[in-house]
Amino acid sequence: MAIASVNPATGETLETFEALDAAGIEQRLARAEAAFQSYRTTSFAYRAELLRRAADLLDADLESVARTMTEEMGKPLAAARAEAAKCAKAMRWYAENAEGLLADEHPAPADVADSGAARAYVRYRPIGVVLAVMPWNFPFWQVIRFAAPALMAGNVGLLKHASNVPRTAVALEELFRRAGFPEGCFQTLLIGSGAVEGVIRDRRVAAVTLTGSEPAGRAVAATAADEVKKAVLELGGSDPFVVLPSADLDAAVATAVRARVQNNGQSCIAAKRFIVHTAVYRPFTEAFTAAMRALTVGDPMEEATEVGPMASSQGRDDLEELVEDARAHGAGVECGGRRPAGREAGWFYEPTVLTGITPAMRIHLGETFGPVATVYEAADLDEAVALANDTPFGLSSNVWTTDPAEQERFVRDIQAGGVFFNGMTASHPALPFGGVKRSGFGRELSGHGIREFCNITTVWVA
Repeated sequence: MAIASVNPATGETLETFEALDAAGIEQRLARAEAAFQSYRTTSFAYRAELLRRAADLLDADLESVARTMTEEMGKPLAAARAEAAKCAKAMRWYAENAEGLLADEHPAPADVADSGAARAYVRYRPIGVVLAVMPWNFPFWQVIRFAAPALMAGNVGLLKHASNVPRTAVALEELFRRAGFPEGCFQTLLIGSGAVEGVIRDRRVAAVTLTGSEPAGRAVAATAADEVKKAVLELGGSDPFVVLPSADLDAAVATAVRARVQNNGQSCIAAKRFIVHTAVYRPFTEAFTAAMRALTVGDPMEEATEVGPMASSQGRDDLEELVEDARAHGAGVECGGRRPAGREAGWFYEPTVLTGITPAMRIHLGETFGPVATVYEAADLDEAVALANDTPFGLSSNVWTTDPAEQERFVRDIQAGGVFFNGMTASHPALPFGGVKRSGFGRELSGHGIREFCNITTVWVA
């Protein structure tokens, strides 16, 4: 079955690709295994030189890469440029820091003397071929934040990208090839989701990392567990954005809008549930609604566009169902709540603000993957914390307060992999990224991320 690249702003099919057959998958697996046997022995300096070269190539190709992302999944062109630039920065960060992050660790001699060791140390060694099952929403960044640390650790990568971004998937393989990485170090598998289980089960694949939906994560984790293979999962999120009385309301509103509609609202770490203290609920909600209503929805290729289309018709249908269910159960629609007039082509949805959310509504516990915000009123700090944690997900969180005691309360009690105060949640190569509860397990980025796919080896010398 062909894999198609479709422009979500127009519905036009841009290009089709033939999916790999069994022979094609076997060829790439054999190539990956062979590449690992030699690549794992290379020096950090050698790997860093190649990764810096890839970063340089990405900088040089930034405009074409950005246009490919925008054409395939609909993010505004300015956001696509920023994504490509962020990828180059992350590659350089790992090129510079990987050797130090994976340096041998030496316990104090006195601590191991009773083991009979004259010396003992820990070494981080690569584990082999790592399969990455990646989503369409940040089609370059999601891949680079896996590939850069994996390659610097001495592993090799296989990419099963989302089927609606095949041109981006091909461009990523080409980037690493042009940078000079040995054949087989990074390969794209143009396959459907039905072929993923077989790849995970192949003896040559050592581990798998997935960013995607909870159902996809369950399936991948189950297969990896059955094969006793390492897995890292970054799944959905329904991140709270908590606004308390000491917040700078103007800054909070401006950031809330960006945090909700970044990537057309299609981000796991986008703020989705806005929990506002009674003392500032009305001014925040009014200003937030006005700013959401004023956003420019349109062709993502136009520089003035702030919100483009959703990436698929199914995604828009799912979002509409959540909004209609909330409306039917009494939610207030402060703005939006429908497809924009005059945009029959493409998969657009208006920036939307909903209030009066109750547990009877599906949207209360669901993940809104699109430009729809839900606003809750909290009577006090305790209720704000309770509402923030009233979700099956636990990826990240935003809290707006200048009170140190309130900040410490959230650091202590928030059920999430991150808490960002007075700013927007973002991923950065120097900081670990991941979640708890149904948002997955394991970490990407930073030293924690690069060590996820290493054999942590104890060396003991008598």
